[in-house]
Amino acid sequence: MKVLVIGGGAREHALCRSLSLDPDVTALHCAPGNAGIAEVAELHPVDALDGDAVVALATGLEADLVVVGPEAPLVAGVADAVRAAGIACFGPSREAARIEGSKAFAKEIMAAANVPTARSYICTSPEEVDEALDAFGPPYVVKDDGLAAGKGVVVTEDVAAAREHALACGRVVIEEYLDGPEVSLFAVTDGETVLPLQPAQDFKRALDDDQGPNTGGMGAYSPLPWADPKLVEDVMENVLQPTVDEMHRRGTPFSGLLYAGLAITSRGVRVIEFNARFGDPETQVVLARLKTPLAGLLLSAARGTLENEPPLKWRDDAAVTVVVASHNYPGTPRTGDPIEGLAEVAGQDAPHAYVLHAGTRNDGGTVVSAGGRVLSVTATGEDLAQARERAYEAVGRIRLDGSQHRTDIARKAAGE
Repeated sequence: MKVLVIGGGAREHALCRSLSLDPDVTALHCAPGNAGIAEVAELHPVDALDGDAVVALATGLEADLVVVGPEAPLVAGVADAVRAAGIACFGPSREAARIEGSKAFAKEIMAAANVPTARSYICTSPEEVDEALDAFGPPYVVKDDGLAAGKGVVVTEDVAAAREHALACGRVVIEEYLDGPEVSLFAVTDGETVLPLQPAQDFKRALDDDQGPNTGGMGAYSPLPWADPKLVEDVMENVLQPTVDEMHRRGTPFSGLLYAGLAITSRGVRVIEFNARFGDPETQVVLARLKTPLAGLLLSAARGTLENEPPLKWRDDAAVTVVVASHNYPGTPRTGDPIEGLAEVAGQDAPHAYVLHAGTRNDGGTVVSAGGRVLSVTATGEDLAQARERAYEAVGRIRLDGSQHRTDIARKAAGE
C-alpha cells in the first residue's frame, strides 16, 4: 500500500521508520517531514492544518492510507477531510479529538464513562481560580484547557505561580495532585475494538532527577519492570474500553490512537490526561518493540476491521530513548546549529541504536537544528541496562553546540 504520514517530528520519524520496514508498504511519503525522515520517505511541502491541501496531496499520490501524526491537525479536522474524500485515515475526527483539544471535555467524558481521574474544577474567572487553588492546596496542578504542545501544565508548590499560569490561560482545569509514578499507555482503536500497546514511561522535566521546567518529554523507556503485570488489563477494563464506548454512544466514535496518561496512585490507577495521537517520546520506544507490521494495523483501525486482527506481537527487547534538545529548551530554542556525528551513529551503533529526527532541517547538505527537541536517540537491548548503555553511547557521538540531554533516563528502572 501507499502511505502518507502527516507531520515532521520524532514521532513521525518513528512511524515512518516502522512503516518503511513493513513489506506491505510499497511507497512511503511524509509531509512536511524533516531531514531524518527524508532518508526513509519522500517528502512533500504541505500546510498540515489545511484539510484541503492534505487531501489534494493524498489524492495526487494515490495514497491508500493517511496517518495524521500531530494533535493540531486532528483538532483542526484534517482526518475528517481525508475520510470525506474517500481515503482511509488513521486519526480521530475533529469532534473525537476534543478529548485532547479540551481538558474540560475529557473530564466530562471520564465522568460519563466512570473512568477514575483526579477531582477537578473548571475555572474561567479569577474568583473561581482562587477558590479551586484554596480547595486543593499544594502542590497545585493547573492545566490550560486547550492545546499547548505539552507545555500547558504547571505543577508547583507556589500558589502565586499557579495563579499566574491560570490567569494567563483563560479557561483552565485545576485539579488535585496525583501521587505515584506516571505511565503512558497507547491503544489503537477503530471506535469499537481496542488493542492496547505496551506501556512506557516518559520524563517530562528538563533536568536530571525530575528537576527544572516541564517539557514535551526528554526521554522514555519500555517495558516497565516495576509495573503490575495486570496493569494493561486493568487500564483496558477501567479506562480505555469505557472511554471508547462512551465516545461511540455519543455518536462521535474515536478511531485512531487513544493515549492515556496515567498515575499509579496509592488509591489505584487514575487518568491524568488523554491524548488523541501517538505520544512523543514514548512512540519511539513502543514502536521499537512492536513486532506486528504497523501499516496493516493502522489500516484496520482506519477501516473499522480491528476485530479481525490477530493479537499483537512484541519483541522481548527493552528500548530507551534519550532526547537531545537545543540550547535554552524549553524556552525559546536556538536553531540553525549544525549537527555532527549522525553518520558515526549509523556506522557504529546500528542496528541496536539509531537517531530519530525531531527538530531538524537540511541546510544545503548540512543537517541543522530547527526546533527545541532536536533528536531522539533510541536504542534496544536485552534489558533496560543494555538499552540505556547503547543509547547513551550513541548520544555521546552527537555534536550540537549548546545541546542538552538528561543523563538519568531509565536509570532507576534499570536498577542502576
